[in-house]
Amino acid sequence: MTLRLLTYNIRHGGAGREEPLAEVVRACTPDIVIFQEATKPAVVEHLASRTGMVTCGSRARESLAFMSRLPVVHFEWHRPRMSRHAFLEVVPKGDVLRVFGIHLSAVHAAWTERRRVIELRALLKSIERHQAGFHVLAGDFNTLAPGELLDIRKLPHRLRALVWLSGGRIRWRTIQVILDAGYVDVFRGLHPEEPGLTFPTWDPHVRLDYFFVPAHGIARAHSCRIVDHPQAKAASDHHPLLAELDV
Repeated sequence: MTLRLLTYNIRHGGAGREEPLAEVVRACTPDIVIFQEATKPAVVEHLASRTGMVTCGSRARESLAFMSRLPVVHFEWHRPRMSRHAFLEVVPKGDVLRVFGIHLSAVHAAWTERRRVIELRALLKSIERHQAGFHVLAGDFNTLAPGELLDIRKLPHRLRALVWLSGGRIRWRTIQVILDAGYVDVFRGLHPEEPGLTFPTWDPHVRLDYFFVPAHGIARAHSCRIVDHPQAKAASDHHPLLAELDV
């Protein structure tokens, strides 16, 4: 069975942009969608109805939410100590895999990168018992992978100032923590030469959205691509990321 998994930051709850969001999601025909910034349950419920999903889960003011075309036997939010956002655990019927939705702290600065490392390590510690089984980390990690560069000139002035206050250079460590824990960056593993830029939709210049799987499960990943839909700019500031996984 091939499962289509979509991760999508829908920006500030998505209210008022339900129709372009639904168009983008429908075009992807996903089995499971992991949302970030999905702080308005009514929007998630509307999107589930408009895209043919059988179940969904969201909580007011909680960033992470999901919807699924497949029956789901378990979903739960977990908030490790020191984490700004709870992460979301979703288990489809049959226990074919476990999906962990993630949204790490935002803003490009040295101190926020340290916070993301703390959040990520807390998450990895809390899911240690699932390491042997096939699972996916999916979401907006708000950080750059090793070797990727941030064009500071393209940042808004207020964010550019934060980079300079950090010494003009940020040591991107969060993704390396994931890789060192035995995970593989699915997009980069399948597309080593492509930039994979997901943010912002009107001028993509940075990759913030990722799928990770344990190294022993990377052969299950058939495809992973950035969704560049005609309604992407109207829908959100992030392009969604779509993966096909053999479960």
